[in-house]
Amino acid sequence: MLKTQFTPYNLIFKRPSGTSRGVLTTKETRFVKVWHDHSPEIFGLGECAIFRGLGCDDRPDYEEMLQSLTHHLPSIDELRVRLRDFPSILFGLETALADLENGGKRIIFPSSFSEGKQSIRINGLIWMGTKAEMRVQIIEKIEKGFSCIKLKIGAIDFEAEMDLLQAIRNEFDAKTIELRVDANGAFSTNDAMAKLERLAKLDIHSIEQPIKAGQWHEMARLCAETPIPITLDEELIGVNISSIKKELLETIKPQYIILKPSLHGGFAGSEEWISLANQIKIGWWATSALESNIGLNAIAQWCSIQQNNMPQGLGTGQLYTNNIDSPLTLEGENLFYMTEKRWDIDLLEHRLH
Repeated sequence: MLKTQFTPYNLIFKRPSGTSRGVLTTKETRFVKVWHDHSPEIFGLGECAIFRGLGCDDRPDYEEMLQSLTHHLPSIDELRVRLRDFPSILFGLETALADLENGGKRIIFPSSFSEGKQSIRINGLIWMGTKAEMRVQIIEKIEKGFSCIKLKIGAIDFEAEMDLLQAIRNEFDAKTIELRVDANGAFSTNDAMAKLERLAKLDIHSIEQPIKAGQWHEMARLCAETPIPITLDEELIGVNISSIKKELLETIKPQYIILKPSLHGGFAGSEEWISLANQIKIGWWATSALESNIGLNAIAQWCSIQQNNMPQGLGTGQLYTNNIDSPLTLEGENLFYMTEKRWDIDLLEHRLH
């Protein structure tokens, strides 16, 4: 018989991190442990990485759902139906069950990556801040060897953000540094096109979510006329039914979508998005959503079997003072799973007993 345990954990940022939802100093999460009652020494670990204020499962019955799964864990197929609107819980359980199936060694999706033979190229993420703060971050990433930089924009004055981007382009052309920007819905429908046209002069690779989610026809118009490829992110959150996913993609026709398994339906939901996007030639890449190394490891291993060579957004493993030490190692812009390094889950095991 399978046993399940959920344990809350509060991740602490090394330094306050600016996002479109304000400055974060801590991040709430939950770890899930799954094991067979006849062999408790072998267990799978996952992370139910709820994202307050953003995830569709930030709702009053979240804890009630966790409790119901503690007493009885359905089959994975049943879970995918029951947890359709609780993607962070599904993500955690998919991870823990796959880990258990592979021997409880934090190998979720075996591949050349998990064997330490291949790396995943990632983008360098620039957090929102003052112009000076963001400039320092940009210099740090470029000096470390990143060839793809992602800037979150919309928090400070647009002219200041344009100055930052122009400064990068003055020194590095698009063949040397790929620039991605994430507006988090900051542009109005009235000024979005004008801003896209200005950004296009700087050879921007793509822009995430230029206007707020939920405006399908306005977004469709932008995607049809944009001088810069548009990527959907928040637009996908809470869209958990296959027919509506298909309708969204066929209506808006974005150039790319971004997939965050803990927000976009776990791995099963994310793979459904990929299948639908492939049918109408929409590109994609994946990013983490402030998970600890438990969740980040699962997403990285999943990315490694998808055969997508674009830079992925997996650079959040070094954000926290109390992260779970893992074999994940960042060397320049390349993320490795260093098999000679061990997972240090002693503190976590103590809390999970």
